[in-house]
Amino acid sequence: MATIKIKQTKSRIGAPVDQKRTLQALGLHKISQVVEREDNPAIRGMIRKVHHLVTVVE
Repeated sequence: MATIKIKQTKSRIGAPVDQKRTLQALGLHKISQVVEREDNPAIRGMIRKVHHLVTVVE
């Protein structure tokens, strides 16, 4: 299946608990960390929830 690369661009400090947990579920722990996940609607929904903290790397 297709994969998507997600990069954390901003800090989780000051973010609500649910957004912190979403970043953790995506596997992101540090700024500038890049993870590769399977591209499916669930992952896209998580990205949409924390879109202000992450970018999608092409």
